Amino acid sequence: MAEEKKPLNFLEHIVEEDLNNGMKSDNLRFRFPPEPNGYLHIGHTKAIGISFGLGLRYNAPVNLRFDDTNPAKEEQEYVDAIKEDISWLGYQWDKECYSSDYFQQLYDWMEQLIKQGKAYVDSQSSDEIASQKGTTTEPGINSPYRDRSVEENLNLFERMKAGEFDEGVHVVRAKIDMADPNMLMRDPLTYRILKKEHHRTGDEWCIYPMYDWTHGESDYIERISHSLCSLEFKPHRKLYDWFLDQIHIEETIRPKQREFARLNLSYTIMSKRKLLRLVEEKIVKGWDDPRMPTISGLRRRGYTPASIKKFIDTVGVAKRENVIDVSLLEFCVREDLNKVASRVMAVLNPVKLVIINYPDGQEEWLEAENNPEDALAGSRKVPFSKELYIEREDFKEEAGKKFFRLTLGKEVRLKNGYIIKGESVIKDTTGKITEIYCTYDPKSKSGSGTEESKRNVKGTLHWVSIPHAIPAEVRMYDRLFNDEAPDSHKEKDFMEFINKNSLQVIKGFVEPSLKEAKVLDQFQFQRLGYFNVDPDSTAEALVFNKTVGLRDTWAKVKPKPITQSNNSSGTQNKQKGIPAIEEIKRAGKKYTNLPEEKREVLKTKIINAASEVSIEELVPLYGTAAKKVGTRIVVTIALGVLLDKKGLQPDELATAFIIKGGNDSNELLMSEASKLITKYKLN
Repeated sequence: MAEEKKPLNFLEHIVEEDLNNGMKSDNLRFRFPPEPNGYLHIGHTKAIGISFGLGLRYNAPVNLRFDDTNPAKEEQEYVDAIKEDISWLGYQWDKECYSSDYFQQLYDWMEQLIKQGKAYVDSQSSDEIASQKGTTTEPGINSPYRDRSVEENLNLFERMKAGEFDEGVHVVRAKIDMADPNMLMRDPLTYRILKKEHHRTGDEWCIYPMYDWTHGESDYIERISHSLCSLEFKPHRKLYDWFLDQIHIEETIRPKQREFARLNLSYTIMSKRKLLRLVEEKIVKGWDDPRMPTISGLRRRGYTPASIKKFIDTVGVAKRENVIDVSLLEFCVREDLNKVASRVMAVLNPVKLVIINYPDGQEEWLEAENNPEDALAGSRKVPFSKELYIEREDFKEEAGKKFFRLTLGKEVRLKNGYIIKGESVIKDTTGKITEIYCTYDPKSKSGSGTEESKRNVKGTLHWVSIPHAIPAEVRMYDRLFNDEAPDSHKEKDFMEFINKNSLQVIKGFVEPSLKEAKVLDQFQFQRLGYFNVDPDSTAEALVFNKTVGLRDTWAKVKPKPITQSNNSSGTQNKQKGIPAIEEIKRAGKKYTNLPEEKREVLKTKIINAASEVSIEELVPLYGTAAKKVGTRIVVTIALGVLLDKKGLQPDELATAFIIKGGNDSNELLMSEASKLITKYKLN
């Protein structure tokens, strides 16, 4: 297979252009500048990945700089957590920097601006200053203190620093233009009085620089070549450059600010202020609660650095804001854990199973494969005995033809073990089944090579031997919010959309090999999902977190978007509220059942719908079961349309999906996939 050549994103094009225009590669330096007022969340991983990714691509240093200019909200705890998160993701920074290291230099530069008549001390209240700002269509009004003399401004500035005034009495403002169309240029604040102890400088300072004044100047001090930030800072770029103009010396590196679209995730809150509220009001158990979108929460839940990086890489770097479905993140961790997580057996809703013809007191240790996706993972021994736990939902006293688990009179296989047949049950006074009795075929042991072991039965159940079972607490997580955009409702508080069933704690049993499991170890509980060991776990009391299920079940229950009933315009099916991705899914259910003529008509509709979806929406469908060949065909068609439209090469996930289709026995799928294999030289 030819090596995939990934096209440059627009930020990489900017760097390449600068290098072509004479910038020396030795002068490239990037930075990630978090404010230590909360824990990093999944949205920050995009900014982290962009800056550190450019550093790796161009072999350039990346600084970790804490923009710590607000002692009222910043703490050392957050600094430590941020460093731990970035290290866990696998990135290494060159210099650890703090804006507080530059407080004296920033103060000195502000004195220069005052001396040059480019800054002044304003003695109005914050409300008075705000009322004079003007609007986007009307200019602002000059402060009555704007024309104070240089001497008076310097005197007041020095006395502010000395602590003579209370908070709010004076501020310092840059003197720019109160009529500038960009309202950020209308004499922005540069300093305010804050008589609070700083987590690094203590009570050395009682005035603190504002973000806009601090940020660009810190970039300048650190010789940052490209200052990359999210789109909400685009209006700040003009002010960023104006401040640099006041201090820049021609022979020094001048930072360049450029903006990218931040990461927005469905069913998720990204505001640190709102996340803090969840912590303070004890909706969650802390910043690292596995329901939180924080990196520490994701780590505790069992997400891997590789899965998060793959998610960020799949999302890509864009100039326009959009919302990514959280199912894509879940898809990425599911794909990664499938490769690395050991398979084990656990029963989370147990009912007792007794094998009546198995010898009393006998036990045997069966061979179990650790991970079929990893040839080097080896195997382990699991104990088998007369009495087992199975999942309660794996048995029905009476069942229809489509129930392929245990029922009376029918056979199923016990994973790694024997074929059993349901015989009878015992119930309590309420009618609840307490024990299931079955018989086993002693010649049907898995892997024994006997004719009996090769007998075809449709169901396979996981189980745990009761005498060997280890009790465990299992924390089952659902999404923290039941609304796709919980903070988008102007008339409602986002807290109204809290999912009250986001955590369910149950007691289950796991196989004895897990007794030695370490904190954060990851496993696939066979047939149940991916789980990891929680930090609350001890040798005496195991605790597991559910990371993600084996497949996306949320898509089946999440509400469909509602469109305005009076909206008669729009593309096909918009009146019915059917998103384009749903049209593609529906087409997959009937594609292979249509005659050729009708199939071609449907294919045209698929191509039209594909132009309205994103590749991110298709990614979760790459894992569609082999038997659902119609869905795999229409996804292949849609993927081809998107790759061609966007001028992209298939990434790793897309390539694997296409090649798998090219090797399929279904001629329609093989034909569509082969077109892409040939076009993109994937052989």
